[in-house]
Amino acid sequence: MIRKPVVAGHFYPATAQALERELQQLVPPAGEGGERCRALGLLAPHAGYVYSGRCAGLGYARVALAETVILLGVNHRGVGAELAVDGNDHWETPLGRVEVDTGLRARLLGSSRRFRIDSEAGRLEHSLEVQVPFIQYAGAGSRILPVTIGAQRLEDLLAAGAEIGDLFQGEAGLTMVASSDMSHYIAAERARELDFKAIERMLQLDAEGLYRVVRDQRISMCGVAPAVIMLSAARRAGATQAELICYTNSGEVSGDMDEVVGYASLVVR
Repeated sequence: MIRKPVVAGHFYPATAQALERELQQLVPPAGEGGERCRALGLLAPHAGYVYSGRCAGLGYARVALAETVILLGVNHRGVGAELAVDGNDHWETPLGRVEVDTGLRARLLGSSRRFRIDSEAGRLEHSLEVQVPFIQYAGAGSRILPVTIGAQRLEDLLAAGAEIGDLFQGEAGLTMVASSDMSHYIAAERARELDFKAIERMLQLDAEGLYRVVRDQRISMCGVAPAVIMLSAARRAGATQAELICYTNSGEVSGDMDEVVGYASLVVR
């Protein structure tokens, strides 16, 4: 089974030539802005490339993607299982097909009491799809394991993170990508103030603290659930530090600083 692209031509270019040309502009060459590092996790934004692509590209440029990328996306539509592991064999973009790591999928589903196989949850989900061309470009040959996150309770997210973290035991060929935008449709100055409260928790590898500050401060970070899972899994896998690579907002492109969406790229290793 093949998951076909649904936001090509909307969030990113629809042809291979145009998409590759845009990725060349968005992802700096190796060595620019710092050497690529082996990372356990990457937080990357998922808006249209015109708005968040450069911020995402700077993050991908700092990471040497492993053989398999566990892609943690937001369930914007609220369809399907709360922790939905994609059941397709390949995902397709204008750059071609990416193989789903069916062996890792079997390991996760075989050991987990929470994750369920469910392709419908991610069938139309842009938060997953927009990351795939970056993975194809920055980590040529990497397989993916797409997971759509609809769960919201802290205990469920921490437990899910622990189960994913266990996949890293004795396994060096994994990287996680948590797909999230930051504050939505507020003034740029206020967005930055709130977003850096969340970013500070991520820099401290504090999954529970991130969840609580987003909840208590009412920060409209859409991918807080994938980020909590990624941080929880990374800590279990031995993460010791995180680095903010980029922070920006949509107003830098649109010129409208009264209602922006914030974007951040952050590396966990």
